[in-house]
Amino acid sequence: MKYTPNPAAIVEEMLHSIGLNTMEDLFTDIPAQIQLKEGLKLPAGIGEMEIRQQFQDLAGKNKNTQDYPCFLGAGAYDHYIPAALEQLLLRSEFYSAYTPYQPEISQGILQSIFEYQTMICMLTGMDVANASMYDGGSALAEACNLAAINSKRKKILLPDTIHPEYQKILKTYSISQAMEIILVPAKDGNADIEALSGMIDKETAAVVIQQPNFFGNLEEISEIEQAIHKNKGFLIMAVDPVSLAVLKSPGEWGADIVVGDGQSLGNSLSFGGPYLGFFATSGKFMRKLPGRVVGQTLDTHGKRAFVLTLQAREQHIRREKASSNICSNQALNALTASIYLSLLGPKGLQAVAARSHQMAVYARGELEKAGLKLKYSRPYFREFAVLMDNPAAMNKRLLENGIIGGYELEDAMLLAFTEKRKRAEIDRLVAVLGGKTDV
Repeated sequence: MKYTPNPAAIVEEMLHSIGLNTMEDLFTDIPAQIQLKEGLKLPAGIGEMEIRQQFQDLAGKNKNTQDYPCFLGAGAYDHYIPAALEQLLLRSEFYSAYTPYQPEISQGILQSIFEYQTMICMLTGMDVANASMYDGGSALAEACNLAAINSKRKKILLPDTIHPEYQKILKTYSISQAMEIILVPAKDGNADIEALSGMIDKETAAVVIQQPNFFGNLEEISEIEQAIHKNKGFLIMAVDPVSLAVLKSPGEWGADIVVGDGQSLGNSLSFGGPYLGFFATSGKFMRKLPGRVVGQTLDTHGKRAFVLTLQAREQHIRREKASSNICSNQALNALTASIYLSLLGPKGLQAVAARSHQMAVYARGELEKAGLKLKYSRPYFREFAVLMDNPAAMNKRLLENGIIGGYELEDAMLLAFTEKRKRAEIDRLVAVLGGKTDV
């Protein structure tokens, strides 16, 4: 069967209209030695039931979180997703809604984004948030770009306790030379406050602090906040949204820009995405915020209404002055976060955060009883690194025992704990890590 359903006569007419005689003439610019000389070796067609079974068999090769307890974190976490959330997302007006350029027919999706922005502001303690970004890494890169443009400086100080993928994205963004990324070595698993403070000068646009950092450790913010603001630079914080239910908010720390990944707010792991990046700032950046912003207003009848607002700063009438070329958002993922936060409420999110921390504390105690040591002796939220000689080999052994292990560091394994984990699962993890078999 041909890819085109056109009869031979129609194909010939189409070819003649562009001055060609045969289909092969379309590909004369492709060297003969790399042209396919025979048909593709594809299997024969099969029925719907057979193809469904084939895909199920292929999918069955994946070891997923429905089958195995998961201790892998490093930026994506296995939290429980309420059944009500998944059912609400099935509503066609949510998953088929596109960019709400016409507010008169898009009030529903505009309101959902507005409510999302409001919740992000409440979580972070900031004044304004955008409609979401692609992921936590791109949000951080846009934050650094915003800081550089508005400070008219280039230097961004970045502790190497920042997520390594975020570091790579920042490196890519810095190719534009709008900012200069300076990586500062860590000190015992945390940002080196003394080194960072000493490097802050009149050329520093911003300092970035991740809280908790990539290794799961909690950072001390006060001294850095004072040093960067003394030099009229900006404090950017990349945060875990679930941790904000129990930790001091970035607004309380004095942050100017707050970003993070919203995957843990009801979004499935989905083998890597899609996720969403949240982006919130103090009021001074309201007109500089990248991406879309939904605002609240009154219609001609005096009723509450919603619109895309502050767009002059973006890809429309002042494109040459735009601080970003981001012109999309993760609306369905942001809606997921909104529904999740609404279902749980403040107390529910606190319970999730507290339970996650409790499981991490229990795991640490059991690991130490088994003779295993943490790489860093630092306060943590729900994740920490455990020293071991061969993390890759240990992960293989864990998988053989029905456990999805942690993120492999050079000399340690980064383990994450959420409210889904049970003591029995942690006991099995500790047993395998401690050298026991058949657990």
